Amino acid sequence: MTLGLLFLKVNTIGVITLSELDWITDNQSEFSRLDMALVIKIGRLMDSGVIEIDSRISV
Repeated sequence: MTLGLLFLKVNTIGVITLSELDWITDNQSEFSRLDMALVIKIGRLMDSGVIEIDSRISV
């Protein structure tokens, strides 16, 4: 998974899963400045309610 693809998916669907948020935090140290700008944009979209957190437990 790349952050760019995740950003496009999240923007299209409007939902981010907890596992995707975990992936972002686990790989944060490897992100470039551009990647971090995308992470900040995702956070702002979550704060404004455009992107929702999907907390359903998948089995």
